[in-house]
Amino acid sequence: MTTLKQSTAEQVSSRQGSGLKSALLRQYAQWQGTPYNLGGSTRRGIDCSALVQKIFSQHITLPRTTHQQKAKGMKVAKHELRPGDLVFFKSSPRVPHVGVYIGDKQFIHASQKVGVTISRLDNPYWAPRYETARRIVH
Repeated sequence: MTTLKQSTAEQVSSRQGSGLKSALLRQYAQWQGTPYNLGGSTRRGIDCSALVQKIFSQHITLPRTTHQQKAKGMKVAKHELRPGDLVFFKSSPRVPHVGVYIGDKQFIHASQKVGVTISRLDNPYWAPRYETARRIVH
């Protein structure tokens, strides 16, 4: 019986991904349950793009709006998502939505209904609205 070993690059990438996921979950713990507020950027109320901006604020300067954030980084195929990638959705024809992928088909975002939460990419609401992803952390 033959076993396959991960390459050194895959092992390093996996360790970096788990460290980044832990950092993202620490940020999530600080924002969890914060109510959604369009245009908001505080713990009293925050929107999706401000949440993404705040999550990365200690390491990366991101623009304020979802449209501007979608122009940053490099495009990533859905099957290549890694923790820290930005995931974008079309909530409606005019309204985009952004979250931060944390692995295992999950992402952190500011939901209009429940505030800052973790949802699944394969959720019946989000799956058909998925648009693209961008990698801003290398």
